Amino acid sequence: MAKKLWLWLLPVWFSAGSLAAVYYSKQEAMELAFGKGAVVEMQPLFLSAAQKAAIEQLAHVSLDSSLYTFYVGKRKGQILGYAAIETHTVRTKPETLLIVLDATGRLRHIEVLAFHEPPEYQPPPKWFARLLEVPLEEMRLGGGVDGVSGATLSAQAATDSVRKVLAIYRVAIAGGK
Repeated sequence: MAKKLWLWLLPVWFSAGSLAAVYYSKQEAMELAFGKGAVVEMQPLFLSAAQKAAIEQLAHVSLDSSLYTFYVGKRKGQILGYAAIETHTVRTKPETLLIVLDATGRLRHIEVLAFHEPPEYQPPPKWFARLLEVPLEEMRLGGGVDGVSGATLSAQAATDSVRKVLAIYRVAIAGGK
């Protein structure tokens, strides 16, 4: 009887360690980014080879694609800001971040939309808030960003994503400014 119980509990035990946390839907993410009632438009970007190379050099990351999507939030015709939904692998499982820029391209907010690694590997919101004041050129662990004990890979993946979004904005939307 004990052997049968063990075999039944084995899949439950393994699946408990892989519970994923999805915190917000895409619609909820857009409300977080721009507020209720904002008009949100997709802005697909088709990066040229020169833009892609410039972004990779600026962000110190490789781009998987030349196609990228920003979301533009507007109210009464005025641009409120830009948002990107960035999914990357942390250790072996994905994390999805909402990275929000103001109308001038300054980093305004970072929100974890989904985290599939164990919860103890997720940097706290306070750590993400500190990134808001770090310039793109200093946005790296050991540079302008402190690491997170027990979440080094998560912190590295997040800073890479933020640098990528800031660089794409600077090169493809702001024209290099």
